Amino acid sequence: MSDYLLEEQELSAAKIYRLFSGSICPRPIAWVSTLDGQGNANLAPFSFFNVVSVNPPVLGFSPLLDGDANPKDTIRNLEQVGECVVHISGEGLVQEMNATSAGLEHGDDEFIHAGLEKVAMAGVSVPRVAGAPVAFGCRLREIIRFGDQPLAGNLVLAEVVSIHVDDAVWDGRHVSVEGLRPLGRMAGNDYARCSDRFAVERPASGSAMSSQQRGG
Repeated sequence: MSDYLLEEQELSAAKIYRLFSGSICPRPIAWVSTLDGQGNANLAPFSFFNVVSVNPPVLGFSPLLDGDANPKDTIRNLEQVGECVVHISGEGLVQEMNATSAGLEHGDDEFIHAGLEKVAMAGVSVPRVAGAPVAFGCRLREIIRFGDQPLAGNLVLAEVVSIHVDDAVWDGRHVSVEGLRPLGRMAGNDYARCSDRFAVERPASGSAMSSQQRGG
């Protein structure tokens, strides 16, 4: 067993990254499209991602600065055009999603690189991936920056203004896990499927919703 008090025993950012990515998992993946000020599209996956609010509906994802402390194009684009589309790809598009993680030149279009079709997303100017089963059109609320050093996070808070969802995935109440085939990000090149599941009934008092909402 090891214990670390980071004020006294500093761990490198690389070591902390490996610990985070290997132990905080599986992580959901935000597949985010943006536009720069000239209308060039960008598409990239981020696994530091989750829901941060339901009312109002807000998603959060955190692109890290790279090893040279440069921001991702996603952050640059959001500073120019404060809109994005957050996709949940599912296993059916995992190869295309992985292809969009390549380090292309600024202004190059990952949609084209991965052979993906663009379609309009209601409520925002940013296009969505045509084949993605779930997509959330968002407007930027805030970017919280945690520094300018390598691997510092840039927490994007994006408010959902429109939703696209495949009818085979959502019936208006329940999401079909079999239809969505969601993936979780592990460390390195690894992903996890949600095909091995078990249920643990939570106490009613532990739910975020009222009893009336749970029944609706």
